Amino acid sequence: MSRRFGDGSAGDADYGTIGEGYARIRQPDPRIAAQFHDALGDALTVLNVGAGAGSYEPIDREVTAIEPSASMRAQRPPQLSRAIDATAEHLPFADESFDASMASVTVHQWPDPVAGLREMRRVTRGPVAILTFDPQPADWWLPDYLPELFAVEGRRMPAIQTIAQALGERSEVRTVLIPADCTDRFMQALFARPEEVLDPQVRRATSAWSFVDEALVDAFVERLSSDLASGVWDERYGHFRKLREFDGGMRLVVGKR
Repeated sequence: MSRRFGDGSAGDADYGTIGEGYARIRQPDPRIAAQFHDALGDALTVLNVGAGAGSYEPIDREVTAIEPSASMRAQRPPQLSRAIDATAEHLPFADESFDASMASVTVHQWPDPVAGLREMRRVTRGPVAILTFDPQPADWWLPDYLPELFAVEGRRMPAIQTIAQALGERSEVRTVLIPADCTDRFMQALFARPEEVLDPQVRRATSAWSFVDEALVDAFVERLSSDLASGVWDERYGHFRKLREFDGGMRLVVGKR
């Protein structure tokens, strides 16, 4: 059963509380966007489900956006279409209404991801592209500091195979490497920039942080700050600063007709 927060957020996170400033922090990275848009093929009409503030939405196609959170709809820039207040599980469209559809790091927010994915498949003639993360944490430094954060993500993120199966037999999974200078500041994108994780506004723009006990987050901030100041972090994890890109578990699941 869907849970609706005060601003209409239908998933497990209240974007009326954590969504402030989201569009500023989560600026789409053009290299990730290019891979995402390539998966849409030559589609002219695109449905974006869980569209939020419009991150990764193509501007060269006719896009219909679905977003239940009023605070996120309000952050959509003026050049994008106004989003429709609806949820993935109940898309208000006839069968095969769109050439392609997309969902950008949102399926873990849906009360019933499989139902939402099947709805996307129903209303789409061509490819369905889902940008998401593998629920198993990648091998990097943040899980060492705060395993509770990734325990939360492991419970929320649908298995990649579950997503692929919901989209049909002709589905493929693509690895999306994250550049070191990624402009989209989700937590895995900061693998080479640990100082940015100390910014509470940056943390707030990744919903998983809102599910971790405040005392644990405070202890994490104190420990990371201390290790960065003393040089301990660089001794143990400094090699991450030298990486040009990183497999942080980002995956693009593409379901084809």
